[in-house]
Amino acid sequence: MTSRQTVARFLRRTTAAALIAGAAALSLPAPSATAMEGFALTGFKTAVAEAAARDRDLAAFYRARDFTPIWTGAGAEFTARRAALLEAIRMMPLHGLPGGKVDPDDLMARMAAAVSDRDRGLLDVELSRIWLDVATDLQTGILTPARVDSEIVREVPLRDASQYLQGITGPAPLSFVAGLPPQRDEYRRLLRARLKMQAEMAAGGYGPIVQASKLEPGDQGRAVIALRDRLVRMGYLAPRASARYDAVLEAAVQQFQRDAGIEPDGVVGANTLKAINVSQEERLRAITVAMERERWINRPLGERHVWVNLPDMHAKLIDHGEVVFSTRSVIGRAMDGRRSPEFSDVMEHMIINPTWNVPRSIAVNEYLPQMQQNPYAAGHLNLIDARGRVVPRDAVDFTQFTRANFPFDIKQPPSNRNALGLVKFMFPNTNNIYLHDTPSKSLFNRTVRAFSHGCIRLQDPFDFAYTLLSYQESDPQGVFQSKLRTGRETQVDLREPLQVHLVYRTAFTDTRGRVHYRDDVYGRDAKVWSALAAEGVVLDQGNS
Repeated sequence: MTSRQTVARFLRRTTAAALIAGAAALSLPAPSATAMEGFALTGFKTAVAEAAARDRDLAAFYRARDFTPIWTGAGAEFTARRAALLEAIRMMPLHGLPGGKVDPDDLMARMAAAVSDRDRGLLDVELSRIWLDVATDLQTGILTPARVDSEIVREVPLRDASQYLQGITGPAPLSFVAGLPPQRDEYRRLLRARLKMQAEMAAGGYGPIVQASKLEPGDQGRAVIALRDRLVRMGYLAPRASARYDAVLEAAVQQFQRDAGIEPDGVVGANTLKAINVSQEERLRAITVAMERERWINRPLGERHVWVNLPDMHAKLIDHGEVVFSTRSVIGRAMDGRRSPEFSDVMEHMIINPTWNVPRSIAVNEYLPQMQQNPYAAGHLNLIDARGRVVPRDAVDFTQFTRANFPFDIKQPPSNRNALGLVKFMFPNTNNIYLHDTPSKSLFNRTVRAFSHGCIRLQDPFDFAYTLLSYQESDPQGVFQSKLRTGRETQVDLREPLQVHLVYRTAFTDTRGRVHYRDDVYGRDAKVWSALAAEGVVLDQGNS
């Protein structure tokens, strides 16, 4: 085994206590008494000032501490900081981040070689840069979401460099490092699932795929045995000898179907077979991507908040960690200009009996061509001029307009036929996305529900409204229905606005730690994984 492999294994497996001992052993060569006497005036501080000058935050922090060392001094506090840095580096591959980003072997060699005051000063700043890089990766991710996909418009909650520097120079640097990754239960469960799956892969993984066109209760034979064995390896079934598709196997299939978002009919049809045969490597990629996405949202989500997982096609209201409302949703169609973006904002109000203000893109790309063919097309919509007046269709020659110069707004007044249904939930944002009712109820019966122009349609919008109003009204249903009966557009403000998070998770967990998987409906996870792999993330780095 090479020296580098030995160090890498040490960093992955060493306990915090051993890390401190190792960091103590890495203490730099002690300067002479003469050097210490001139320490404040000579090489170290000059080197620190020069090395930190190109980084304003780093320079300001060193300046505030009179350019004294953060890492390269002698004593317990410096040992603890070096141990914390080594721990942060060790944590990288365990958390699905590139383990080779920092070479600990090289780092240790450079520490040992730093003899002069100037060498120490340069090294101290370099260690600070490494620390800031590693700490940021652990806390808020290694990728910039919008660079991966322009429809991921999430604002990552980046921290100031001073927070990381103050944390590592505080009284408990190891505890500070431990608190860098997301502390949500979801992240912890994903981390455990990732480690468990890596161990399973090392032991042989899911085994052979199931080769069949369809399997159902009562069947028997080689395909049923393959199905049984694969479900055993996946953890859905205890080891057993039966070769029949019996009630026990059927129950295991149904549980798998529920976890995969498939109708739990107990029959292994095309969709179920495809999901069962997904490789464990692909599942591990989904978990790794989900962990990076969790880091992008590593901030308080709100004690009460709305959580819309786009691939899961459900919207939920979370109150102090408990799901108090859940409904099926329809998301944007998987095509350019219609995919639902990912972002977070704050819901401020709902509008009962809404008017649909047709977005400009839909007005000129969809309705204008129809009206050029037939001026009375889409007769349920009103043309509105610049003065807010309804314009008669027979007064307009639509053929004279293009997408660029079409002068009208298009609106649909409140009604049961309104595209927004009878209520919409507003969290004003530049993406023009909101949650709303819909007259197209049949779409909710489908497993894959990607049909909208980008907004999120809810199967049970009235119940959602009642739940929201229950926090501020003694009779939420009565209040809602009284305003609905007027037929007039009415805004109802939420006394306590709440955060809304539109997220994208093809792998997520439940409270029991079981991982649920969904299809990568927009292909975004594939892009995120490619970007992670380009940064050096590999699937088996945590166990090698």
